[in-house]
Amino acid sequence: MTDHTRTVVGNISLSLDGRINGRGGDYDMGWIVPHAVTDTSRDHLMQMTRNATTALLGRKNYEGFGGYWPTVAADDTAEPRDRAFAHWLNSVDKVVFSTTLTDAPWQNSRISRDPVTEVNELRTQPGGDIIVLSSTSIIRSLLAANELDRLIINLCPEIVGGGVQFFAEGLPPSSWSLTDQSTSSTGATYLIYDRLP
Repeated sequence: MTDHTRTVVGNISLSLDGRINGRGGDYDMGWIVPHAVTDTSRDHLMQMTRNATTALLGRKNYEGFGGYWPTVAADDTAEPRDRAFAHWLNSVDKVVFSTTLTDAPWQNSRISRDPVTEVNELRTQPGGDIIVLSSTSIIRSLLAANELDRLIINLCPEIVGGGVQFFAEGLPPSSWSLTDQSTSSTGATYLIYDRLP
């Protein structure tokens, strides 16, 4: 990890062939769902957010999460860890990166334009971990600028065969250390990598 007091974490689900979605485009992600509702997945989500005080989201995830998770927080019958995550999402400081949004109505939200500038500012402020929640463009930007300290990959045992690949050409070389791993009941593997100096 880089030498900062706040850890910047990228969290992403990938297929075995390195995809973030399927051939159907941005919302072709049904193959992820079975691997996102396991005990292992939920436990990792709780662990990841325990020390986090800021969430970074792209516009699509901000709108999707904002349309779904507040209803889970209000649902007494929801799985307790899902409700805990929903409450965390409601209360955490959220930065949404967009060039088109003019309003961020979800509580504790604000709009920003540039992830690298924002992260550099956040690192100078007190607080806990800064987590990028499944927003590929933000994680890529931070990787390109050497501003990502930890990468958590939920590697799903699926070959999607098409769609957007996560690791794009042109990223600078970097070395990482595997600091934790576990396997869920569906065969998904959670891999936690910390950047080496």
